[in-house]
Amino acid sequence: MLIFPLINDTSRKIIHIDMDAFFAAVEERDNPNLIGQPVIIGADPRKTGGRGVVSTCNYKAREFGVHSAMNSKEALERCPAAIFISGNYQKYRTIGNQIREIFKRYTDLVEPMSIDEAYLDVTENKQEIKSAVKIAKMIQYDIWHELQLTCSAGVSYNKFLAKLASDFDKPNGFTLILPEQVEAFLSELPIEKFHGVGKRSVKRLHELGVYTGADLLEVPEMKLIDIFGRFGYDLYRKARGISNSPVKPNRERKSIGSERTYGKLLAAGADIKAEISKNVRRVADSLQRHQKKGKIIVLKVRYSDFSTLTKRHSLEVATQNAELIEKEAYAIYDGLDENASGIRLLGVTVSGLEDEGAKEINLC
Repeated sequence: MLIFPLINDTSRKIIHIDMDAFFAAVEERDNPNLIGQPVIIGADPRKTGGRGVVSTCNYKAREFGVHSAMNSKEALERCPAAIFISGNYQKYRTIGNQIREIFKRYTDLVEPMSIDEAYLDVTENKQEIKSAVKIAKMIQYDIWHELQLTCSAGVSYNKFLAKLASDFDKPNGFTLILPEQVEAFLSELPIEKFHGVGKRSVKRLHELGVYTGADLLEVPEMKLIDIFGRFGYDLYRKARGISNSPVKPNRERKSIGSERTYGKLLAAGADIKAEISKNVRRVADSLQRHQKKGKIIVLKVRYSDFSTLTKRHSLEVATQNAELIEKEAYAIYDGLDENASGIRLLGVTVSGLEDEGAKEINLC
């Protein structure tokens, strides 16, 4: 494999804005009686027979270990005093559009990652302000004074670092990472905090003795590439603060999916369907956060011999409903030919995306 030189573009001024517990914060704003209470956006399992998934929750609920994509029943067990709100996604979408209009006062180079976060390139900006720090703080001020909502902001010279910066001091935080601060900042950062490093990668990195950015710096590039492929190439550069991907204002998602590889092969039908359900919950949560629905449900299965099947089913009307997606994924799995070998990978994807708002088909 060709090894490309390390070129670090530090000329850009990138801001990452991340709204603080957005859906829950909107509900607290509109109902002050919720302030100080653990609030969960998602179906109340006491009303659904234990079904449902957490879309998001406020910081009070997070103190109990509740997080997005968690089964609502488990969330209630962890936080019995939780207040469940089904959520008003049309309202959240309207407010999300208002936030984007605030961004566009400063630059048209806005890359939304979901309804509640975005990257902004303010190297050249409409206000002709030289300081990205000043712009970020002006945006925080505008959002608070116009919408009574808080956000966290990160500023640096690329998207990777700006995202790390906005995550560093939440809620209502601000973090600046200058080029001369990158090595010290990343060296102390736990590897699981590196944006883009998932649970499986964390496990493999720990097996290599990599627990922090400083540890990652010691791993040769070819070793990372041998183990992780293209991702290893990116890891080597990110450990050095290098990530030259530009802000893409017209970025459009074509699909949303989740897949997991299992160290211990799955064989029992109940275990397989339980893992399908976990993937479905992650996908449904992501669809809601991105304000998307999809018409095509895709199930991916990889067996112990590495043979892989990908089957899909098209709906008449797009959905983001976890139960409907789960039902279709189960049906696809039930329709597969029997295979005595175990399953090493399962994935669920929803494609054929469109903006949230279309009427859902009822398959029950």
